[in-house]
Amino acid sequence: MKNNDKYNELINYLKSLDKVVLAFSGGVDSTFLLRAAQEALGDNLKAITIMSPYIPKWEIAEAKELGKKLGVKHQIIEAPIIESIKFNPEDRCYLCKTAVFGMIISVAKEEGYKYVIDGTNLDDLGDYRPGLKALKELEVKSPLLECKIGKAQIREFSKELGLKTWDKPSYACLLTRIPYGDELKLEAFEKIENAEKFMMSIGFRAVRVRCHGDLARVEVDRNDRSNLFDEELLDTISSEIKKCGFKYVTLDLQGYRVGSFNETMTTDVTRK
Repeated sequence: MKNNDKYNELINYLKSLDKVVLAFSGGVDSTFLLRAAQEALGDNLKAITIMSPYIPKWEIAEAKELGKKLGVKHQIIEAPIIESIKFNPEDRCYLCKTAVFGMIISVAKEEGYKYVIDGTNLDDLGDYRPGLKALKELEVKSPLLECKIGKAQIREFSKELGLKTWDKPSYACLLTRIPYGDELKLEAFEKIENAEKFMMSIGFRAVRVRCHGDLARVEVDRNDRSNLFDEELLDTISSEIKKCGFKYVTLDLQGYRVGSFNETMTTDVTRK
């Protein structure tokens, strides 16, 4: 293991927690942390995955597969759309994290686990993430952040450990595809999930389909934009995404960037 001092620091930190529940999404960060926590804690580890209408079904399936492959105790908790985020407020992440981590903490307490941990890493401090406030208030621990491990190092460690998620694109829940202030509807999540699944099936791994009612705004990785400049491909994309329930399909010429809806915020919450 390269940079094993940093990895060993993480292992020792996890051992000091003694018995933990890990909030496990199946993404790059939480999968690496699950693997490290398994090494550090063995049977004193449990993974919990939240299943909600705004979490893609394929991501839940991947989390189940990864948990089974790593041989850890794994529980799926169903979470509804809570009333406070029904109209997708700008602080939805804070409200959602407070609710779902409250559910995870309840399970941890009932079953005698000392801490709840999550995969927040050092690079997450550089973006608008109101959910971090909720984690702090709930005293959820973030071992990757505490050990000052960022995304690049997580991917490097993951590759060396043989985790298939090492090069998985960053992902976020489907709430981030809906404009702030819009009512959250199940049919919108279904349209988005199916449209993104199609785009990934044709090779666009880092993709977002932002939902503006009947209009889909497609973002692909900036380095992949040139691959779209084919009339036959554009016709196929338009046709397939319309089959998902959209009436109009547009491409965002700027390409994919984290939290593009944050550009529309009415208040300067990014500084809070």
